[in-house]
Amino acid sequence: MTKTGISRIIRHPLSPFKMRALFSIVILAIVMAIGTIGMMLLEEWDPVTSFYFMALLATAEGPALSPLTVAGKLFASLMAFVSIGAAISAITFTFGPLFGSVVKEGFAYVEKEEDRLKARLEGKDQAHSPISHED
Repeated sequence: MTKTGISRIIRHPLSPFKMRALFSIVILAIVMAIGTIGMMLLEEWDPVTSFYFMALLATAEGPALSPLTVAGKLFASLMAFVSIGAAISAITFTFGPLFGSVVKEGFAYVEKEEDRLKARLEGKDQAHSPISHED
């Protein structure tokens, strides 16, 4: 994909790329903030430990710590589904249009090269075919 092609996708005023990216990142930030604050309140962890726990939960890495309270475990279970969904959605909504454009251009390039190769092969077949002369 050319640099102008990427710029066209990102800067085009009718393109929802910027809005989709901003919206999905804001949702992910809200989910992470709710999870961090929830773990701080339920488990009495410090902000860094709570954020670290949520980051590992959201990326499906698996947290290093385990909540000790029943409420913390239930909250963490709920936040696992919500945060993983938010992270996947953020990636998909942000990079989906760009990935689609790259794939589309890739297929167009392959089809163009395939047509060029077919034309070359047909040209060689015609050049090597025996010419019959009728007298």
